[in-house]
Amino acid sequence: MNPGEPPPGVDPARLTTLVTEIFRAAGLPDAAAGTVAESLVDADRRGVPSHGVMLVPMYVDRLRRGSVSTATRAEPVIDLGAIAVLDAGHALGILTADQAMESAVGKAREFGIGAVSVRRAFHFGAAGRYARSAARAGLVGVAMANTRPLMPAPGGGHPVVGNNPVAVGLPADADDDPVVLDMALSEVALGRIRLAEATGQPIPTGWATDAVGRDTTDPALAVAGMLLPSGGHKGFGLALVVDALTGVLSGGGYGRRVRGLYADTGVPNDCAHFFLALDPAAFGDPAEFTARLADLGREVVSGPYAPGVERVSLPGRRSADRRRDSTQRGVPVDPSLLATLTRLAGGSDGAAPAVTPTPTHPEGAH
Repeated sequence: MNPGEPPPGVDPARLTTLVTEIFRAAGLPDAAAGTVAESLVDADRRGVPSHGVMLVPMYVDRLRRGSVSTATRAEPVIDLGAIAVLDAGHALGILTADQAMESAVGKAREFGIGAVSVRRAFHFGAAGRYARSAARAGLVGVAMANTRPLMPAPGGGHPVVGNNPVAVGLPADADDDPVVLDMALSEVALGRIRLAEATGQPIPTGWATDAVGRDTTDPALAVAGMLLPSGGHKGFGLALVVDALTGVLSGGGYGRRVRGLYADTGVPNDCAHFFLALDPAAFGDPAEFTARLADLGREVVSGPYAPGVERVSLPGRRSADRRRDSTQRGVPVDPSLLATLTRLAGGSDGAAPAVTPTPTHPEGAH
């Protein structure tokens, strides 16, 4: 592969099978291994590789070292009407987050609203997954998580809050994709900087600083330094609120009590999650809600556009387009990462399943 050339596309189903085999070899039951694999591959299919299969080696290392449990369910600590608190016991966050949002959706159908917090949790991948699942069930969904401190307060000289993700999903009619806002509250997620570091690419200014607070384009210095909040004090304030709604509210880790994913893989991450579901039927006619939301969407995407712009999109729609395109174009996976995944899938039980790269259209690089 020539420098600057996109990596070859891998068939999504084959990549999912490969990653499933990795987690089975690491001790997960079949269904749980498949769920985790599907979630990570889906992030790559949607053009979010920082939350995709690049995480697999770190997940596996943590499973092997015991800082992540092979349990597949979180245990209820509080279950009181529309409210629940779950203890994840450091299980894989994708599994316990699916469980938590499913609980929030069930509570919202009964009470109009469901709120579930999760403590002693682990990285749950892309937050949009959980907001999207609620939206597909016809509800409004909100998902949040905290991370280890990566951003300073305005004027501060050390990191005090994480690049905490927030996702909101809004239901659409059966013929359309949900509206899904999925964002980290730093200017960019740390995973994208790690991806740049792994591929030897510089990062733009304004993403991060070095350890003493100087803006940098060197991803290695950025990883050792601090992320910058999106929107300055506004992004910082939102990140602080998310830390409170996840870690403080749940009785779990917050601030510096949340450990880095890569810092010491033998020590639990100890992050926390928060999920909210709202049933539009509790607020009036759900069909009217969907129709009014669709009308708002049409107003947003209708012209006129700025010079040189051909399309305006609602949050989450480009992600859905990329996912559909990946069926034909494949999922871009760096060859060295693919080799690592293939080796991990082999485990001690023999060779990994074959994964044949599929041609990637030049315009399909994501």
